[in-house]
Amino acid sequence: MSIGTPLHERTAPLNRKLQWREWSGYLAASSYEDQHVHEYTAIRQRAALIDVSPLYKYVVRGPGAAALIDRVITRDATKIRPGQVIYTPWCDEHGKVVDDGTIARLDDDSFRWTSAEQHLRWFGLNARGLDVAIEDVSESVAAIALQGPLSRAVLEAVTRQSWSDVGYYRRRAGKVGRISLDVSRTGYTGDLGYELWVDAGKAVALWDRLMAGGRDVGIGPAGMMALDMVRLEAGLILIEVDYTSATAALIPTQSYSPYEIGLGRLVNLDKGAEFVGRQALLAESDEGGPARRLVGLEVDYEGIEGLYQAQGLPIEVSRATWRAHVPVYAGGRQVGRATSGTWSPTLKKHIALASVEAAYEPAGSRLQLEWTVEGRRGRVGATVVPLPFFDPPRKRA
Repeated sequence: MSIGTPLHERTAPLNRKLQWREWSGYLAASSYEDQHVHEYTAIRQRAALIDVSPLYKYVVRGPGAAALIDRVITRDATKIRPGQVIYTPWCDEHGKVVDDGTIARLDDDSFRWTSAEQHLRWFGLNARGLDVAIEDVSESVAAIALQGPLSRAVLEAVTRQSWSDVGYYRRRAGKVGRISLDVSRTGYTGDLGYELWVDAGKAVALWDRLMAGGRDVGIGPAGMMALDMVRLEAGLILIEVDYTSATAALIPTQSYSPYEIGLGRLVNLDKGAEFVGRQALLAESDEGGPARRLVGLEVDYEGIEGLYQAQGLPIEVSRATWRAHVPVYAGGRQVGRATSGTWSPTLKKHIALASVEAAYEPAGSRLQLEWTVEGRRGRVGATVVPLPFFDPPRKRA
């Protein structure tokens, strides 16, 4: 049975729709308001709070901490400096992605590692022979994402200190009154934002201070439906939606290498340490890369409109991000599938992520996306475009 997060006593009364979804055994608000686009607007135009406490969180400590991380992830862990955060995938021995997440270096010998799935056993198996301790702090540490163009103003108001010197994918400790927390310049929205890591027992008090500090700028809570829209605009993949964890794959085509899901730039085959999956990834690279690639699609609005007109219907624009595999064609042949898509209120476009044959990876490639209206299957044109779809300068400013 799913339970509430450390913030449930605050998020539950705010959830007018009483609409929840399960996230790692916790209740996560799908939408607080009748129209989740209002929450989306808070993220993109003001500031919003998102309860991301269900993330799995581990603290890795000891002289062998960096060596363990280097054994597991595809990036070079020796280059992570105290105060730095990285985003990385990690693979099984076949070079297929097990999960992706962030790793923050807290000091010389300690790191905070986050993930979507539970990996304590996997990390322990790879720690053999190393002087390292791995602690699962998922329940004892809560996490609040403070996101949006005015998020820094809210953070500075409640901490009474400047955060302009904390760069993108950097972190430092802070205080809100007597509440100690760790602040990382990270998020899942593709916008200016921070993630606040705090003792679970202090999470409600921190939430209250943030809501009070952001009242003048119109801060509000945002749920999973709004988060799904912004992460897609940012071209960010979601496990078990845009790719399947290698541990959950039932057939080979459900397993993906980093090169197949747009994370090839995060694979360092030349780093000093041997890491899980390196030999398989080296072979894949030597062969010219995988046969399928992740791309962004902009879907022709006129094509969708035409399918509705053919049924004598006005066009219907769903505000919800869809998470279904939809066939993608080139001519009369299927060349891939879209994995998730949405109408972007900011871009005023239908956008989607898709896994397609490598020949159609170049920007400008023309494809067709299957689209169903009133039970009748049709096809609409789509153009491959670079990712991310939305990348505001303020994200890194």
